[in-house]
Amino acid sequence: MEDINLNEAFTKIMERRFVKSFLDLFILKLIESEPMWGYKILKKTEDLHQIKLRHGALYPLLNALEANGFIKSKQELQKGRMRKVYRITPKGTHLLKTSQNFLKQQL
Repeated sequence: MEDINLNEAFTKIMERRFVKSFLDLFILKLIESEPMWGYKILKKTEDLHQIKLRHGALYPLLNALEANGFIKSKQELQKGRMRKVYRITPKGTHLLKTSQNFLKQQL
């Protein structure tokens, strides 16, 4: 029983380390699943991986991903409010596939 709890604990630790190390790819993967605005990305990250991102960390990353052509944004009315909604671009999809292939090769 103790081994199971220890394995679960180590799995959670590794998951959090991985997400933090590859946050840009994780965000691309989230946006690939559905277009999202910043707050929704924050909540999904917390819900899925118990990682609380600060606005000060997320928005510069989103701006960099957009500046490099991996995502694009558009102001849209969502849930009764104007939001900046992010979508993955073909270049972002290619980056995700390339990184997934690389990780498979390494593992």
